[in-house]
Amino acid sequence: MALEFKQRRALLAPIVVALLLSGCGGSSAKTTATRAVTKPAATHRGAATRTGSPVTSLTARAVAQLPAGVQWPAAAAVGGRVLLMGGLDQATASVSDILSAGVGGAQRIGTLPYAVHDAAGVTLGGRAYLLGGGEPSYSNILAVDPSGRGSVVGQLPAAASDVAAGVIGNTVYVVGGYTGTVPLDTIVAWSGSGTGRVVGHLPHSVRYAAVAAIGGKLIVAGGTNGLDATSAVYSFDPASGGVRQIGVLPHPLTHAVAAALGNHVYVIGGRGADQGTQTDTILAIDPATGHVRRAGRLPVALSDVGAATIGDSVIVAGGRESSGTLSLHVYALRPRTL
Repeated sequence: MALEFKQRRALLAPIVVALLLSGCGGSSAKTTATRAVTKPAATHRGAATRTGSPVTSLTARAVAQLPAGVQWPAAAAVGGRVLLMGGLDQATASVSDILSAGVGGAQRIGTLPYAVHDAAGVTLGGRAYLLGGGEPSYSNILAVDPSGRGSVVGQLPAAASDVAAGVIGNTVYVVGGYTGTVPLDTIVAWSGSGTGRVVGHLPHSVRYAAVAAIGGKLIVAGGTNGLDATSAVYSFDPASGGVRQIGVLPHPLTHAVAAALGNHVYVIGGRGADQGTQTDTILAIDPATGHVRRAGRLPVALSDVGAATIGDSVIVAGGRESSGTLSLHVYALRPRTL
């Protein structure tokens, strides 16, 4: 669900409190995985004193224009282009469009089997996939080819929108989400067919997190814990199933996206708990130290963008401005050494 009005505080607050107190993220699959959370070091804001990789700033350049504005499309890089799948239009209605965007242009190339938004997009084995989404919440995993055709090839263990995902090796890891009733704290692994399984748990439920894989780990930054935007940065290790907090964002942030480039994970745009608080900031996270620092700006403050890494660039498309207007722009974020 892309808009925060779908969860009224008065209605969901008791549920969220119960979840946080009981450690349950709303998925009965929790019995299949053991919660393994390592508490963070005493002070993450002091991480600047630790040695890490040199940070690269990203500069943005407009490279194309979308045929229509879209927010929170599932995005995946295929064949040097980014496929933008589904999302919400200016009237906040789900769309089924599949757009192909990149340097030099953007066009509509097909449609999904159904309209969907707040899904996750990944590339696995050179193929684009869309996972979950709403509304209502879906458990379907769709394979989408560059010609604009999509088909169901797998399932999540629970229907969920507001998800984010990353790929490590031959496995997709899907983080958090919302079933339509409760937010989730789960990390689900899916290897290209069948039904995914829960392999880890975050210390709290999370929706709209910024997620990217780097160095064999999954970095999870910010998101909404069910009621409020959060600032914690977590690292998930698939080998152990463990989650540990490695850093803290400068401020609570949700509806941002993450992309790995070089030795860092970049958290792009986003907003606070309320619409109208969008930011243009790009943050760089060092996965080795947890150090977070500013690493550029978007031309305009945006949340809910679609983004994917292609070569030495992160392609960013669409999104929602502070005014509520949806962006038509496609930007290429490229490195500039600081």
